[in-house]
Amino acid sequence: MNPPAPDSASDTAARAASCATSSAGLPAASPGNLFVVAAPSGAGKSSLVRALLQQDLGLALSVSHTTRAPRGQERPGCEYHFVDRESFQEMVAQGAFLEWAEVHGNLYGTSRPAIDLRLAAGEDIVLEIDWQGAVQIKRLFPGAVLVFILPPSWDELRRRLTGRGEDPPAVIETRMANAREEVAQARHFDFVVVNADFEPALADLRGVVQAQRLKYAVQRRSKAAVFQALDLD
Repeated sequence: MNPPAPDSASDTAARAASCATSSAGLPAASPGNLFVVAAPSGAGKSSLVRALLQQDLGLALSVSHTTRAPRGQERPGCEYHFVDRESFQEMVAQGAFLEWAEVHGNLYGTSRPAIDLRLAAGEDIVLEIDWQGAVQIKRLFPGAVLVFILPPSWDELRRRLTGRGEDPPAVIETRMANAREEVAQARHFDFVVVNADFEPALADLRGVVQAQRLKYAVQRRSKAAVFQALDLD
């Protein structure tokens, strides 16, 4: 079965133009919450986020753009918007990305209009991106909640990468080398979840989401009528 064809340049350009807004005018305290999850390859980020979305219907995944080929059962528009490199670079030139970076030789980017509009509408959004993108997001959205997923050990990370059966040994070595740099960035994140066992790690990730929603400023926005009735500022 042939992999899905990437979007054409005209497709991506039309999508960017149809929602052309700027994050510059979006207040830091937007109605929705923005959760940014990053991890080295093999730490279990995607599995944890997928399970979180299944359990919390108040969360929505922001689908990023990438130039890499689809893996396994990935479908365009679900896990990623798959585009060719030329189309991606056109979108960069148009200012269509809130953040973008090159990771393992492929380009990844987050749509600026999609995030702005959904947060302004009060949605809680989850982004799965690399640490570089997470730091960029934090600069633009100071209220964003950054979560880093750690493996319990280097040996376990290697076992998981090998067990996926997707990459040759040379690629796994590259991923392991990159992981050391990526893990060193965890100190810049608001929360750290160690994925030694899946269910406890998922519970920790749920706890981060719930803690953010219960903050005073967030509750004041989401429960405005209650706060007003109780004469709370």
